[in-house]
Parts: sequence; C-alpha cells; structure tokens
Amino acid sequence: MQAIDKTTPNAPTEAPAPRISMKLVLRDAGIGIALLLLIVFFSVSTEHFLTPNNISNILTQITINLILAIGMTFVILIGGIDLSVGSMLAFCAVVAGTVLTIPDLSLFQAVGLATLAAIGTGVVCGFLNGWISAFWGLPSFIVTLGMLNIARGAALQVTDARTIYSFPPSFNAFGSQMVFGVPVVFLIALALVAVAWFVLSKTVFGRLLYGIGNNEEAVRLAGHSLMFYKVAAFTIAGALVGIAAMVYMARLNIASPIIGIGFELNAIAAVIIGGTSLSGGRGTVIGTLLGACIIGVLANGLILFGLSDFMRQMITGVVIILAVIIDKYRERITAA
Repeated sequence: MQAIDKTTPNAPTEAPAPRISMKLVLRDAGIGIALLLLIVFFSVSTEHFLTPNNISNILTQITINLILAIGMTFVILIGGIDLSVGSMLAFCAVVAGTVLTIPDLSLFQAVGLATLAAIGTGVVCGFLNGWISAFWGLPSFIVTLGMLNIARGAALQVTDARTIYSFPPSFNAFGSQMVFGVPVVFLIALALVAVAWFVLSKTVFGRLLYGIGNNEEAVRLAGHSLMFYKVAAFTIAGALVGIAAMVYMARLNIASPIIGIGFELNAIAAVIIGGTSLSGGRGTVIGTLLGACIIGVLANGLILFGLSDFMRQMITGVVIILAVIIDKYRERITAA
C-alpha cells in the first residue's frame, strides 16, 4: 500500500511569529518618538533645557494651549474646525475679570461667580457655533470665523478696550502654585485630558463623535441626532475655553480684550500634530497632549538657541505642514 501523504495544499500552516512593522510604529507611536527625540536633542545641545525651572516653564506654557486643544479635538473629530477660540478666550476672560473685581465680594464668591461667568460665556459662544453650523448646514470654518470677530468685538466693547487687573492676591498666587515641582495649572490640564479621554473612548457619546467624523450619514440612519452631537462638541470646546480663560488670568493676573490672538492656530496645530485627522473620525486626546508638548518643547528649545520670534514662527509653521503631510501617509498606512 502506498503511504498516505498527509501534507495537502489545504493543510493549515504554522503562523509566522509576529513582527513589529516600522510602519505600525510610525502610525501608533511616531508622536511619542518625535517628542522623545526633541527632548534628547535640546537636552544635549543646550545647557539649561533640563533644569527644574525650565521644565516648570515648559509645563506652564503648554497649559493654555493644551486646554484649548482638548476642546478642539472634540470639534475636529466630527469634521469641524473652530477658529474662534482665541477671541472667545479674550471675551471669557474680560467677563470673568469684570466679575472678579466686583467690590464687597468674598474671595470664594468672586472666584466662583467669575468661573461660572467664564464657562457660561464660552458655552454660549460654543453653542451658537455648533447650532448655526448644524441647523443651516454651514461650514464651521465660516461660522467660527464670524464668531472670531463677534467675540473679539464684544471683549473690546465690554472693557472699552481697557485691560482689567488688580485681582485678589490669593487668586493670583494660585496661578503660580506648585505640587512636587509641577505647576498646579498643568495638573488641571492633565485632569481635563483624563476626563476627555474617558468621554471619547469609554462612552457611547464619544463613539458617536467618531462615527460622525467617519460617516455621519450612517449615524443619522441609525437614528441618532446629528445636530445634538455636533452642537455638543462645539459647546464642550466653548466650556474648555472658559476654563482656559480662568487659568490664563490666574497665571498672568490680567484680563485683556486683545489676548488670545493666534491661539486658535496653536490649538489646531497641537491636534493635528497629535495625529487627529482634519477630515474627522480619527485621533485621540492623548495624541493631542503629545502634540501640545511637542509645540511647547520646540518653542522653548528654540528660545534657548537664541532664535528670534519670527524664526520660531517660521519653524513652527514648517512643523505644522509636515504634520499634515505625515497625517496623509498615516491614513494610507491605516487603510492598508
């Protein structure tokens, strides 16, 4: 009898050992690697980069942009954009500053009412951005461009183009508080990152925001209200602008109608560098955190190099363009 050949074309073969693809590393860990390389580069090439004071300065400088970028992440995930956050920051700050300087209020009352005023102002502006965009089907780019001018004009009108200062000393001291060498304001930003991460990754609300960015028609056909989620995303971004305004006042002890110019571009840059797709539906708030850190580390390192503000702006612009180009390659890798 002939021996039976047990090896057949349909017999399962042993799976190859898993290998870490360089493409997967670039897709999933590229932002963290880029941040690490920047830190190593500036640590080696500059003398004062890793000193405790400089690290504290970097974390403090990152804070405002990070808080704004968290809200921007929600908006960009649904395929939108918010160009008004810088002007909204000024508007929220002057409203809160006006409340904070009301005489005969205790510290607790003044800070509490000012915080509610700042967040409430941001919520109203964000709600209007989302509702107008969703109800009339207008591009959020145009709507928020209009809000940029409205909020800036309102800030100038409320203050008669004057700067508000002379806040309670205890409020001013809070902005410079440290916990184990870490600025308290940065810890607040980290707490907001944790909350945003939970909402986006662990709740149905967050999953539907991703769904709208990927295929909003499918979300609509599944019976969900597109208007509710779009308005909610912009409203959350507005609330975070209000928080950022309070942190800004605590740090710099002023509320000026001209603050926040260009802040929207830095926030968008942090989100894009962090890997969130401009077309929506893909990205994480952890990536946004890393993107904000990259911008902060890069700006600080360039200052230590002695480069002018104009050169720093040019280099930051190049980094943003490179981030968009890398995002396109990342999309191809993900699709493959």
